[in-house]
Amino acid sequence: MEPVQHQMMGYDRAITMFSPDGRLLQVEYAKRTVRLGNTAIGITSKEGVVLVTDKRILDHLVVPETIEKIFKIDDHMMGTAAGILSDARVLFERAQVKAQQHRVEYGSPIDILAIVKDACNLKQLCTQSGGLRPFGVSTLIAGVDEKGPGLFETDPTGIYYQYKAKIIGEGESEGEEILHKEYKEDLSLNQSLSLAVKILKKVLGEDFKLERIDAAIIDKQNSLMKKLTKKDIEQIKQ
Repeated sequence: MEPVQHQMMGYDRAITMFSPDGRLLQVEYAKRTVRLGNTAIGITSKEGVVLVTDKRILDHLVVPETIEKIFKIDDHMMGTAAGILSDARVLFERAQVKAQQHRVEYGSPIDILAIVKDACNLKQLCTQSGGLRPFGVSTLIAGVDEKGPGLFETDPTGIYYQYKAKIIGEGESEGEEILHKEYKEDLSLNQSLSLAVKILKKVLGEDFKLERIDAAIIDKQNSLMKKLTKKDIEQIKQ
């Protein structure tokens, strides 16, 4: 059945209504929102994890340093997203609270997967409850825990996958080709960052500027998140 027919018959008016071919159209619309979002890249390496995203600065009067698209969840964990960033902010603030509660209760950092599952449970709930809408955002959650460096993607349905390297947002198809060709498990943090910047440069083309990059790393040795400055990125590109 064609999408227009679905709309005419009203199958996309409620999140709890399945179409005759078994689809939740509001969830599919949320996925389309993600594909239109800013490009975000996550890469794991033998030394840790890297997140790089496009700040997508559309107004030259905006102060680039005030745009934050990589969020600290805990010292050892961070996240970024593509889609509706206000939805992502709510998810990451919830994750921050859960991570701190775990530290207070158990005296140790929380596992990455526990944060991922909690976010996915909330996302899934919003696909089966009347009066709600799906979260219009996919997230990349990266960190270093007892199992080592980890990178997970969560999508609007509440599904999650673990990746060695992943790109989401408007440059997904183009960036995945480069990742499949050039990603190696023995990359250093610097090499991972260089690869992510290369992909972003390819995706943005003439619009690429260092000011548009938001980047952060977590080194496996100390398990501490570090936001990178423009100077840090310039040095690594060399």
